[in-house]
Formats: sequence, C-alpha cells, structure tokens
Amino acid sequence: MQYTISGREKPKNEGIISYLQRVHKNISLDEIDSVFAFTEASTLYGGRRFVGPELLAADIQELYDNSIGFRIPFTNNYVETDEYNKNILYLDKYHRPGNSVILVNDKLSQWIKEDFPEYKIEASIIKNINTHDKINKALELYDTVVLPTSINENIEFLDKIEEKHRITLFAFAGCGLNCPAKICYPSMSKFNKFNGYTDFECSQTLKYREMRGKVDFDLDLYVSMGFDRFKLIEPTASVTIER
Repeated sequence: MQYTISGREKPKNEGIISYLQRVHKNISLDEIDSVFAFTEASTLYGGRRFVGPELLAADIQELYDNSIGFRIPFTNNYVETDEYNKNILYLDKYHRPGNSVILVNDKLSQWIKEDFPEYKIEASIIKNINTHDKINKALELYDTVVLPTSINENIEFLDKIEEKHRITLFAFAGCGLNCPAKICYPSMSKFNKFNGYTDFECSQTLKYREMRGKVDFDLDLYVSMGFDRFKLIEPTASVTIER
C-alpha cells in the first residue's frame, strides 16, 4: 500500500518529515510514495491558487533522503508551447527517478513524457476519467490515473477495472464527491496564469447538491479488491488500515 500525501498545510518552520510523522502518525514513511505541493512559482499549477511556496528546498531534500518522491501538481487546464518552454528549467530541476507530475492537459503530458522520461506521469482527478473506456485510453499515455471521488462508492465499477495497480483512489472525499459542475478547477487554472484573473468560481450557488461533509472511505475494502494507491489531502484525514 502506497500513499501520496499533500504537503500544502505544512508550517514553514517545520520540516516535511516531522510534519508527516506528526500529522499522519498511523502511516509509516516507507508507505509514502510521494508528497505534492507547490514549490517555486509556475503558471502550470492548477487545482488551487498559488500564493507562495509550500515546500522549501530543505523539504525536498528531506523527501529524497527518505526515498519519498516529489509530486509536481502541474494540473493547469491550459498550456501552450511557449509556456512549456518557460517551465523547462523547473522540470529539469526535479527530474529524477521517484518523482512524478500530476497532469490534466494531454499535450503537456506528451511533452514531459518525451523530454523527461524519468518522471512518472499521473492523470489528475480534474480530467474526470469516469468510464472504463476513458481509463483504458488514459493508461495509454499516463502511468497512473486518479479517479473521481464519486466512483469510490461504485464498487461494481471499481471491481471491473483491469489494471487496479495503476489506479489512485482518494482516501476520503469532500465537496467534490457529488459536485454537479466542477467549475472551480478551470477558474484556478486561469488564476495561476498570473494575469490578474482573481475570480473564484464554484457551482454551489448555481446547482443544488447534497452537502455530505467529509466522507471517509473503507480502504480495507479497496485493498481487498486489489487497489494499493491512495491520495490524502487534508491533514485531518483519518485512515485506519488493519495490518
């Protein structure tokens, strides 16, 4: 079983390993595949607003020293050739075995796969890969795929996935579980272009949804089915796995 864990909430005056051991006490370091968060500025970030580095150089080195990869959240929906070229130095800086990039844009995925073969590339939840055909198609380009959280509750669908070892499931879900229109993601992509766009868009005021709060999933069930990759975002996430 392997986890990819958010480092976004780490205090700046605390090292990443101390943070992981303090917040996720029931997960050993050798179970952590990677940590994702923002480092230096990039217009290719997506999902959340970039307002400053969340991992420092010392944190990255601590991850390497503990055989944990850095997972780059290049989940911007929009990218052109010139913009990719401006991020070549960023990608080169972290290009090494064990590191990975989370991606939405297929063009960007192809460029990185060709130019930086040491990276593992993962299809983000933002791509909304929600059918078996879409999963199989995505796995032709991506090493792994993050499925929408709503699929976690469709056990019949999950059971029919062939390459379960290449699937990442969320350990828990929040508002995205039953969101009818995930317009927040494109708005964050626009914000991170640093072009003055500041409006955050959310469908909560546009389309009704049942607000279920935080939903913890039964990871034991998924493990018994053959899944072994899980994503943790909030530091308050509770994960209980019987050993």
